[in-house]
Amino acid sequence: MAIGFFDFHSQSLRRCVTFRVILPNDVPDELKQQNPHFQRPMKTLMLLHGYSGSCSDWVNGSLIAELSNKYHLAVICPAGENSFYLDGKEAGRKYGTYVGEELIQYARKTFGLSDRMEDTYVGGLSMGGFGAIHTGLLYNHTFSKVFALSSALIVHNVEKITPGFEDPAANYDYYKMVFGEPSELSDSVNNPEELIRRIQKEGDRMPAIYMACGTQDFLIQENHLFRDFLTERGVEFTYHESSGEHDWVFWNQYLEPAVKWLLECE
Repeated sequence: MAIGFFDFHSQSLRRCVTFRVILPNDVPDELKQQNPHFQRPMKTLMLLHGYSGSCSDWVNGSLIAELSNKYHLAVICPAGENSFYLDGKEAGRKYGTYVGEELIQYARKTFGLSDRMEDTYVGGLSMGGFGAIHTGLLYNHTFSKVFALSSALIVHNVEKITPGFEDPAANYDYYKMVFGEPSELSDSVNNPEELIRRIQKEGDRMPAIYMACGTQDFLIQENHLFRDFLTERGVEFTYHESSGEHDWVFWNQYLEPAVKWLLECE
C-alpha cells in the first residue's frame, strides 16, 4: 500500500495545493488471490475532512488505510480548508469545482484510476459530510454513491442569520462568504435540498446516499431534518443512528459499514 502527499497547481484554487493518496498497489499476489475485491478493477473514494481539518485527518484518525487494502479502494483526500466544498465568488475559491471536477480528473489521469461513475464515490464527515452530499448531487454523473457521517447540514441555520451574528465556529461574514447571501440560500445551488429538487424536476440521476449520525451529536437535529426531507421527496437513502458523539469513535464505527455499502458487499 502506498500512502503519499502530492502537490500540484490547481486552476480552480489558483495556487499549489496538497492532497493525500492511498493506493493498494503493492498487495502480494497470494493475498490478491484470496481476496475477491482484487478480482475487479480498483474503485475510487474521494474522502472529505471536516471544519478546521486537513487532508491528513482521515489518514491519521481513521482506519481508511487498512480498509483501502482490504477492499481494493483508492482513496483521495483533498484539503478543503473551511470551504464546505462550495464554489466561492472570490478568485481562487472554487472548492466545489476543485473536488468535483479538477482533482478527480487529475487523480484518474495521474494514478490510472477508473473514469467510470460506477467506480467512483465521495464520502466525508461533518463539514465533509455536507461536502460529500453536495458534491455527489452537483456532480451526479461523476460520483455514483455518497456517504456522509455526522454531516454539518446547516443550511437552515445559516439562512436565518443576520449581520452581527456569531457562534463558537464562525461569524456572519464567514457564513456569507462561504454560502452566499443567507436570505437567498434556500433556492441556491449551495443548498443540497435545492439540488435534489432540481434533479427531480429534470428527471436526472439521483446518487445513492448513506448517512449516519450519533444521538449525542450536536448536529443530530440537522441530520433529522435532511433525513425527513429525503423521505418527503421520495429519495431512496440509507440512514443509521446510534449512541455516539461528534468524534472518531463514532466515525470509525461507521466507516467500514459505509465502505461495504458503497461496494455492495457483506
